[in-house]
Amino acid sequence: MTDSVSRPVLHDPEVLHQRNPVDGAPVDTGDGAVIEVRNPATGLLRELSEAGVSADASPRRRSEYSYDASNYRVEPLAVAFPRTVDDVVAAVMACRASGTAVIARGGGTSMAGNAIGPGLVLDFSRHMDRVLALDEEAGTVDVEPGVVLAALSREVERATGGRCTFAPDPSSKNRATVGGAIGNDACGNHSVRYGRTSDHVAEIDLVTSDGARLTATETGLRATDPADSFSITRAETLSASLARLAQENLSTFRLELGRIPRQVSGYHLQNLLPERKFNIARAVVGSEGTWAIVVGARMKLVPKPATALLVCLGYHDVVDAARDIPAILEFSPAAVEGTDEAIVATMRHRRGPDSVLGLPEGRAWLFVDLDGDDTEAVRAQADRLLARLAENGRLVHGRAAADPAERASLWRVREDGAGLSSRLASGGESWPGWEDSAVAPDELADYLADLRELLAVHELTGVMYGHFGAGCMHIRITYDLRSEEGREVFRTFTRQAAELVVRHGGSLSGEHGDGRARSEFLPLMYSPEMMAAFSECRRLWDPVGILNPGSMTEPDPMDAHLALAGVPQREWRTSFDLHPAHAGTDPWVHAAQGCIGVGRCRADSGGVMCPSYRATRDEKDSTRGRARVLQDMVRGARTVEEGWRSEEVREALDLCLSCKACSTDCPAGVDMATYKSEFFDHYYRGRVRPLAHFSLGWLPRWLKLTGRLSVVVNAVLATPLGKVAAASGGLTTKRALPRFAGAREWRREIADAGAHAAGETDSTDSVVLFVDTFTRGFRPEVAGAATRVLADAGHVVECSPDACCGLTWISTGQLGTAKKLLSKAAKVLDDGTDRPIVVVEPSCAAALRKDLPELVHTEQANRVAARVRSFAAHVAERVSAGWEPSPASPPPEQAVLQTHCHEYSVFGAAAQRTVLEAAGVRNVVDANGCCGVAGNFGFEANHYDVSMQVAENALAPALRATDESAAVLTDGFSCARQVDQLDPSRPGLHLAQILDPGTTTSPTPTTTTARHTKETEELP
Repeated sequence: MTDSVSRPVLHDPEVLHQRNPVDGAPVDTGDGAVIEVRNPATGLLRELSEAGVSADASPRRRSEYSYDASNYRVEPLAVAFPRTVDDVVAAVMACRASGTAVIARGGGTSMAGNAIGPGLVLDFSRHMDRVLALDEEAGTVDVEPGVVLAALSREVERATGGRCTFAPDPSSKNRATVGGAIGNDACGNHSVRYGRTSDHVAEIDLVTSDGARLTATETGLRATDPADSFSITRAETLSASLARLAQENLSTFRLELGRIPRQVSGYHLQNLLPERKFNIARAVVGSEGTWAIVVGARMKLVPKPATALLVCLGYHDVVDAARDIPAILEFSPAAVEGTDEAIVATMRHRRGPDSVLGLPEGRAWLFVDLDGDDTEAVRAQADRLLARLAENGRLVHGRAAADPAERASLWRVREDGAGLSSRLASGGESWPGWEDSAVAPDELADYLADLRELLAVHELTGVMYGHFGAGCMHIRITYDLRSEEGREVFRTFTRQAAELVVRHGGSLSGEHGDGRARSEFLPLMYSPEMMAAFSECRRLWDPVGILNPGSMTEPDPMDAHLALAGVPQREWRTSFDLHPAHAGTDPWVHAAQGCIGVGRCRADSGGVMCPSYRATRDEKDSTRGRARVLQDMVRGARTVEEGWRSEEVREALDLCLSCKACSTDCPAGVDMATYKSEFFDHYYRGRVRPLAHFSLGWLPRWLKLTGRLSVVVNAVLATPLGKVAAASGGLTTKRALPRFAGAREWRREIADAGAHAAGETDSTDSVVLFVDTFTRGFRPEVAGAATRVLADAGHVVECSPDACCGLTWISTGQLGTAKKLLSKAAKVLDDGTDRPIVVVEPSCAAALRKDLPELVHTEQANRVAARVRSFAAHVAERVSAGWEPSPASPPPEQAVLQTHCHEYSVFGAAAQRTVLEAAGVRNVVDANGCCGVAGNFGFEANHYDVSMQVAENALAPALRATDESAAVLTDGFSCARQVDQLDPSRPGLHLAQILDPGTTTSPTPTTTTARHTKETEELP
């Protein structure tokens, strides 16, 4: 997806007031004068603008691109977003003229620091992301470098009717790009069958640092344009030099390179040998952007197996699992992946016990994918494999996972390993740096045993997962990168680990490349002759040395530019309890540093995160982009230096919908909604807030008034004055305002249901129904339906006294008021019982469940939060206990399921579907994404357009794919309003309305105590 802007975008504060552009220090004349220092990016940006290349040197943008998924931070001079190859040539020539470094970047998921640098970053993922042509007969597909790997596979499978696919599938495949995969020779989960990216390259189109456009092929090098005389000459000269280099190093290349399946470290110069037919295309792969810039490629396709079966194997530890690898490989698996218990425990801790299904007994696990053309044959092969491993005596338990849901659940454990291992359930942290070593598969067990001993010597813990079948281990280690002593351990351990893997005949890198993390130690793995050949080859490609400096040859020290070093020690006072997990680290700093850059928030499918990025495709609107700006904020970096008053941080957070999906979908558990609320609370102190923070942020207060004057208010809003009123409150005039309910309507609904007050409070089947502000003010009929459903489920229903969860104040960062309201809510709801508190509106349920104990630090708040359930989650529990819904009206044959983001993030996504199926709704179309309204966001005038773009991610297509007879399930009031906007003919229904039995079966109620009603009658 690309945007429609045709002219270049230039963000350049041409003058930096009183700041040195090199080190950020104030320029002091001693007499109070203001010195204007020219921004060093100004000239470069002007040249790029004149050439029509979009570029940005704003402080916020530089913060976003100072990081990738590694331990490092290097601030760029600027970021450019090329749309064409001509843009790339123009950018490279401008950088060459000024001696500016050029760093090619795809999804920014590098764990070795390959995608950051001090000059101009070229982000190919924004615009150069197309699949250009597919030739099934030739078995190739032409692509631009920014196309995401998973998107490429989907397009190939669609175009070939499922006969072919693109094979490399690293765990980051739904955000990593082809250009990045070529850069570091990415592999993936199925590399046992399909090898590395270099095994799937036919041709690569390149731009060199002198502007030549060349195509690397399987037999040489040519000018991309046969009429380009400069490029023809450059291709001929470079080809001759590379051939000479290979001839002079025949024995060195043959003896030192290509010894094991995952020898990714260094350059792949063995492909220049005569027996490799001078395959320059394969040699380019893994050069990490230091030779030339990838601007296109022809990639090879592979047949897609007709059937596959996942066999999951449990072991006592990873060493036992590794010892069975040779036996497993005899069965020709497509994948052999592994993980340890720390990652599984973290996933269950963060996402609930049901997040991992079908895992056999053990403390370490292998996932073995078997495939073929015949389902029964594959199943029989799985049985033989299990029998063989049982004979070996190391297997604790194994089973075949035939259920698709189980299979997806198990694979997600492995694919989210990098993020899950960063912030563990035990409270510890782990980091990359030695996460990518590789040995021959039959050497893996001995290597892991020795590596565990080395970890113990340094009192470190390694969280282990990875490509066991290929001998490649991803190990995240509990370094303390915040202290000088911890960084010294980091350096010493990494060097000793490099020496260890070399003793086992292995490679420093098996997939991620060397980058800033391991390039310094390449001389431990290779001879001086080999290192000299690497340097000579790089010089032949890039004589001026501007491409991705700091890695491979002449690298920066591996402990230079560490992102956690140099963060000032200071106290950041917060309202939220952010649960520090690292001694000596401020909780706000620790929270901001939670993002490690894996980039799952940039995925175009799966989960809900990040809706604004999916709409805009701009890094600033990803959870990662926002987190990186926050990280520079706590560093006091000159890109973002005003702390709580930072305009750059406010801008980064502006399009965050506060959907909370990142708190669940982000493998590192980043909760940007909480961070936004906290930041806005500080940022707007002493400042004029947006009007919407009063019109929407104070909504429960206004509903007290509109409830009494609902007839008049609704009549006025139906006239042109309604738009005037909306505009004066900072609201969009493009969205119709909802009907306001009368103050007593919700009570009448409860009364009609026969349960307007408390029943037998000591009953084991008693529940408290919390009727929230949104339901009382806009959907009172849902209160009655919910009461009848709960009664039908066998409950005595007590309606809670009036209380407010403070949600609208939380989302707008008015935390003082929010805490007062939550404290009062906790007081009236803490009734001395453990009865479930069932909340009609999912966003209010989430606020009471999650925000209440984080903002109100009392045991009372904890007790109440533990009792809170969303309506859907509670009813799903009743279904699991055997209750069968009995709606008065026949259930719809089809339903569009729009799960509220807060329901999804706090209570899980499965409850509504479970209940719908129990009620007889067999055809459920899952919208599976944020609706775009997200509380106040979609009602704000400056956010309406993005709100509608977000709807196009999932909800709008789901509505178009179904006809008017399909019900639309929208438990969230915001979701219902978006459905009204998209399809007024189909009102969004609450789950309670679909399940409504129509009559109450609850006992005769008594009256709610007047004390509770009065106590919470007025909001502050």
